[in-house]
Amino acid sequence: MSSALSLTAMQWFGLLHPVLIILFVYPVVGATIRLGTLARERRLQINPLPASVPVEHAEHGRWVAGGVLVAVLIAFFHSYLAAWFEAAPGGLAGVGRLVALAFAELGTVVIYLRLLKVRRPAARALLGLACWLALLLLGAQPEINRLTDNPFDADFWRSHYWSGVLLSGLLLASVAAKPEIARHLSMRRLHVYANVLVAVLLAVQAITGTRNLLAA
Repeated sequence: MSSALSLTAMQWFGLLHPVLIILFVYPVVGATIRLGTLARERRLQINPLPASVPVEHAEHGRWVAGGVLVAVLIAFFHSYLAAWFEAAPGGLAGVGRLVALAFAELGTVVIYLRLLKVRRPAARALLGLACWLALLLLGAQPEINRLTDNPFDADFWRSHYWSGVLLSGLLLASVAAKPEIARHLSMRRLHVYANVLVAVLLAVQAITGTRNLLAA
């Protein structure tokens, strides 16, 4: 008990990312999968379900993507803050850069919220890509532990960061393509295949995230 109470404010902040994933994202993922199964049963007339089921499935998917996005941004900002405190404890050195990164993260959230509102396919595709590129740019900062950026290095495939970035990209793509998924069988099949990979990446995130916490 005493060791838990002795955690610093930064260490508590560092726990916010995994807590958000565990308490919010994973349960909503389970509900999204269940609603997706029910939506398929309704479409195939296997089960006489209300028309709201596909809508709820899509809404839950948006919450999953948004939850992962916010969790990733929290993890990034924790890394920025930790590096800033280590470099200039109590000082103002680098505070301008820290503020700029905070605004960049806020801008990424704004892009995602805008993605939820637009109707035109090209605009949705552009905003989804912009949101993912913003994550890549924020993750490319020197404070972020990526293990390696070389895909031919084994550490690349063991990186919590890189699997998280791929997961975020797939979720953003699903949100951006939601109307097309509803209208076209080929897109629904692609959506299913992509989300099998999403499930694998969520498992990888759980494993590598736990590894990183134990190694900290």
